[in-house]
Amino acid sequence: MTRIYNFSAGPSMLPVEVLEKAASEMLDYNGSGMSVMEMSHRSKVYDGIIKETEAKFRKIMGIPDNYKVLFLQGGATLQFAMVPLNLLTGSGKADYVVSGNFSNNAYKEAQKFGTINLAGTSKADNFAHIPQQDELTLDPEADYVHLCTNNTIYGTTWKYIPETGNVPIVADMSSCILSEPVDVTKYGLIYAGAQKNMGPAGLTVVIIREDLAGKTQPKTPVMLDYKVMIDNDSMYNTPPTYGIYILKLVLEWIEKLGGLSEMEKINRAKAKVLYDFLDESKMFKSTVLERDRSMMNVTFKTGDEALDDKFVKESKAAGFENLKGHRAVGGMRASIYNAMPTEGVVKLVEFMREFEARNS
Repeated sequence: MTRIYNFSAGPSMLPVEVLEKAASEMLDYNGSGMSVMEMSHRSKVYDGIIKETEAKFRKIMGIPDNYKVLFLQGGATLQFAMVPLNLLTGSGKADYVVSGNFSNNAYKEAQKFGTINLAGTSKADNFAHIPQQDELTLDPEADYVHLCTNNTIYGTTWKYIPETGNVPIVADMSSCILSEPVDVTKYGLIYAGAQKNMGPAGLTVVIIREDLAGKTQPKTPVMLDYKVMIDNDSMYNTPPTYGIYILKLVLEWIEKLGGLSEMEKINRAKAKVLYDFLDESKMFKSTVLERDRSMMNVTFKTGDEALDDKFVKESKAAGFENLKGHRAVGGMRASIYNAMPTEGVVKLVEFMREFEARNS
């Protein structure tokens, strides 16, 4: 069997060790005589899985007791509506910082539910940088400030946490969660789709400070009420059972590596290999401000669309998949999430170096 190097922005690679463990338990999980896919979410066996997953997640993320962890569905996109329905209930105002596609989608969706202020944006330079504190116009009466901490499409990431006073920060961490340690107490709510660093598509994880739940807008559907989900331990309806199980295996893998501090070291070293080459290359160039470069999604171009297309075609033939950049940026994008081995980035750079030599 030959596995390719999959640089997809999501759904993305999973650790081989996780896939092998899931395969070994596919027909019989822990002596139960059935697959996790088949078992009732109300069974004692599955109750053990979901409780262990939450416990490991809390430990690895360092989540305080006054925060609740929810395993939901609908992707991060459903959170674009769920957040304002639950939190936009004080002043009815919220601040949104638009630093890419997904934060822009969240901003547009929130406008259906209250008064939404565009607190800052980097749209003018096609989201090539993260708005800094002095670029933000924040309302001290806002119910919350929303941002997306890592921009999958544009390859930028927040390297600082904005000062918002007493206004809680809501963060979409879909493409960077579990890549490095996070001070959860700096946020009122964190949400993330699983399909980058946590597992297969279908699971969404929400970390919410307990005092923020239970104040929903009157017509909020029951399935979009955080308090209902908290009171029912994420089991008001059938949760994404298999996705939660895979998250458990991913967390076990991270534990073996040494936790998020070690994960960060690996990720930073991996990203440095690629960025160092981009900085020395005469052909390939990063598309974002150096200060704000993401260590999860690396965007780059040659400056020649025909040459970009040639690179993508030849890289695919060489065993590097999904390097074509998003249409909003063009060029190329290498998503190097947790599961991408360092070897994959090293081999990609070797291929880029050889491609440059052949096409200069």
